[in-house]
Amino acid sequence: MVSPWGPPRARTTDMTTPGPLLPPYGVVVGVLLHLVVYLVAVLYSYAEQLFLKKDDNKIKKQDAPALCDLHCCKDGPIRNGLIGQKPPSINPERLKDFGEEDYLNGGVKTWEMKIVSRNEELLGDALSRVPQSSSRTSLSSCNKLIRFEDISAAAFKIQCGVQKTPCMYSRLSKQYGMDIYLKKEFLQYTGSVKERGVLYLLTSLPQDQQRKGVIVASDSNFSMAVAYHASELRIPVFVIMSTSTSPARVKMCREYGAMVISYGTTAKDSQMHARRLAQENGYLYLEEEDSAVYLSGLGTVGLEVYEQVPKLDAVIFPAGGHSGLLAGSAAALKHLNPHISVIGVESESFPVLQQSLKAGHLTEDQACSNHHFYGDVSGLCFGSNSLQLTGKLVDKVVAVREEDILVSMLRLLEYERATVDAEGSIGLAALVAGKLPELKGKRVAVVICSGNLELHLLQQCIARALTLDNRVCRFSLVLSDCPGDISKLLEILAREEARVLDIKQERLFVTSELFTVKVTCTVETRDKIHTAQLRNALLERYPTAIWTER
Repeated sequence: MVSPWGPPRARTTDMTTPGPLLPPYGVVVGVLLHLVVYLVAVLYSYAEQLFLKKDDNKIKKQDAPALCDLHCCKDGPIRNGLIGQKPPSINPERLKDFGEEDYLNGGVKTWEMKIVSRNEELLGDALSRVPQSSSRTSLSSCNKLIRFEDISAAAFKIQCGVQKTPCMYSRLSKQYGMDIYLKKEFLQYTGSVKERGVLYLLTSLPQDQQRKGVIVASDSNFSMAVAYHASELRIPVFVIMSTSTSPARVKMCREYGAMVISYGTTAKDSQMHARRLAQENGYLYLEEEDSAVYLSGLGTVGLEVYEQVPKLDAVIFPAGGHSGLLAGSAAALKHLNPHISVIGVESESFPVLQQSLKAGHLTEDQACSNHHFYGDVSGLCFGSNSLQLTGKLVDKVVAVREEDILVSMLRLLEYERATVDAEGSIGLAALVAGKLPELKGKRVAVVICSGNLELHLLQQCIARALTLDNRVCRFSLVLSDCPGDISKLLEILAREEARVLDIKQERLFVTSELFTVKVTCTVETRDKIHTAQLRNALLERYPTAIWTER
């Protein structure tokens, strides 16, 4: 029966879904705290970096060396010299602009001094000083011996302005029974290792002095380096040379950017004139000396040799009077490895360093030579700092003959294609002469420090070296003045594979029999053994042949 109220309604049930589950109140608070801490840390880090950046900019502005601004390029390779156009040379009419009008109206400043700099206070204490010779006026007596830190600072400062020259294995190694590595410092822009010390010296000068300018008085490698690097650093530079200086040196110095003045017939006249100009115009008179700054720059060679040649046993340096390279590099090498032997080589004709070390002080009666062949090899010992460092750190100093130096120049030209001067070849001369037999079978580095050999000396040196090496010889003999006799002589020379360089015939002043001719021959041979074979063959055929001794 149907209910009048209609069909029964379905029972409604509660189908509503429950609401989302909320995290506890403590968790929300913890997350918010972590977020706040993170934001505070980020803000603090950003503020710290901002302040540090401002401090770094201030330090860079104060301490950034002017050298890298001049020599380094961000978008191009590093090279010697300025980026872009080279600064103009100093003209003679600009002489007064660098001091007369600005400085002579006030107090005249006298710059009669050797090399000093503002970095002297960084130098460390060392041994007691060797007495300074009274014959040399110098302000370097206040210098102290250099530290390894000074050499490292110099290496960092000059790295953009000088070449890091190669130290290469030499083909001469087999000939002399040891591993020889040649440090080719003659590849510097001016052909000399002196650039290292000069560049560090010039960049260490106060800016006021750099604006006034510097002046030197010689035609040495030191003056060439000063002329080039001072010009590159936009420092006014003047070079006073004597009238006897070779025109090639004068031209080269002017091309480097210096104003060259020829004055006097001797080096002493030039120096006196340079000092007078320095006093009148406020220039700094520079003379190669053993200040700590200069020695630190030269000592960077020792750092590079140690880095380039592992497991070194010995390093050979040129010595002589200007032994700054030997002293500075010895300080670096002995600090890095005290077991490395440091050896200096000087000429027997001018044993300046050996005499000073033996006497314990700078010797006043030192022999020297003004001939361009010797260069700095025969220079006077210029400071007690170098002498003291050498006596403390250098293991051995040997002397070689002039003949050994010439043969060494020949070896470098033949085997290394290197044209060097006496100062550059004197280190290898110690090995050529057999002065260091204890180095047989060891690893040895030889510093070739200079390559400024003048052209008119090159031919003389090579010709003399060939004679000393028994590769050019001369003999004379008397032949009958008949057809075919000279041709028989030439047949013997051809059979012995000797090359005829010159042949002369003398008929008028022959003191032997009539109708004879005196024949003088100059021939080239391979080596000493070949020369002996040729001599025996000639004496067998011509017993009266006279061999000209070298």
